[in-house]
Amino acid sequence: MKKLTFNAGLAITLFFRPAFAQAADASTISAADTGFMIAATALVLMMTIPGLAMFYAGMVRKKNVLATMAQSFAATAIVSILWFAFGYTLSFHGDGAWIGQFGRSFFAGIGMETVSPLAKTIPELLFAAYQMTFAVITCALVAGAVADRLRFAAFLLFTVFWLFLVYVPSAHWVWGGGFLAAMGVIDFAGGTVVHINAGVAGLLAALVMGSRQGYGKENLAPFDLSMAVIGTGLLWVGWFGFNGGSALGAGSRAVFAIVATHLAACSGAIVWSALEWAERGKPSVLGVISGAVAGLGTITPASGYVLPWHGVVIGCIAGAVCYYACTRIKVRFKYDDSLDVFGVHGVGGIIGTLMAGVFATASVSATATEAGISGLLDGAPRQLVIQAIGVVVITVWCLIGTWISLKATDILVGLRTDSDDERMGLDLALHGEALHQ
Repeated sequence: MKKLTFNAGLAITLFFRPAFAQAADASTISAADTGFMIAATALVLMMTIPGLAMFYAGMVRKKNVLATMAQSFAATAIVSILWFAFGYTLSFHGDGAWIGQFGRSFFAGIGMETVSPLAKTIPELLFAAYQMTFAVITCALVAGAVADRLRFAAFLLFTVFWLFLVYVPSAHWVWGGGFLAAMGVIDFAGGTVVHINAGVAGLLAALVMGSRQGYGKENLAPFDLSMAVIGTGLLWVGWFGFNGGSALGAGSRAVFAIVATHLAACSGAIVWSALEWAERGKPSVLGVISGAVAGLGTITPASGYVLPWHGVVIGCIAGAVCYYACTRIKVRFKYDDSLDVFGVHGVGGIIGTLMAGVFATASVSATATEAGISGLLDGAPRQLVIQAIGVVVITVWCLIGTWISLKATDILVGLRTDSDDERMGLDLALHGEALHQ
């Protein structure tokens, strides 16, 4: 009887072992890619907290430092929960032309071995978390355009509306298999979804809310540029995860994206500083960090499609065009984009998305099974036209969604602090706290 039991157990084991082996073999998850993407996810989260928090807080006045930092932390918390609930599934689950499906709401259906068709070598939960960090920093970026005057309650409510009206549809259209992806628009890491959206939304918010008290009359100089410099460094390093991680694996394409990103930041900083030095007689610290961020934002959509020397050229263009956008254009049209979100991110995103259509080189994005994407200089001028269409579509939709979000927020809680609170400072008025010497 014991022998019979043993034989039956052995038979059962032998019967099921092939099935177990097949299930394991069927998994496409790569340990190397997973480890790389965990690091990339952490780097992109670092870009918002503490990177953007310090970058923005260092450029406002002392009385608004804590309130500015609070916006970055609040965006991290609220957007992450909303992404977990519905943001991810509507952006990346399903291949509808306009919006995703609800099958991954609250991360339902994601198991230990589940992978997304959009990232086949890493766990789907990691892919969702990585994309979460992009949504977080995009919403946080918008607030910089209306720093010193936006109510905290308004920022929270606006973020909810804007995430679902603007960011989620855009992410699906460009990255999640929507109609812009089907059209052939390329955006490696967020020129349209992140930078154009944040810049255009920031510009419209600044126009709707009006200028800060004393704008153009009083000294609105930054409180602590050393803090902004540290924030820039964190953003710069974090961008390796932002752009390199968008390869979704530890391979040569990620390395090319990282190198192009670094070189673009360097050339952007040099060109911006050189122009400022020539025009004003001195290169400012604010100028050099602004040029670096302009280079970083502008290379973003092209980073995984171009060669290193293309990154240098794109960074030079970014440094020059964004410099004039933040000085000449801003002064000419008299809008108060507090921290130059449109001039750096919006303009940079537009330029970078178009430059992807110029410099894309097929050999960089080619795989063993798919041909790479070529741009104008690689013999495919049509790609530049497609990129221009993508820029127009994202810009128009962002304007519509942002206007609705602003108006709804204004009706429900009001957008702007009252004049006494603005004069006192948002740290005390909105949070009951203040920096001490």
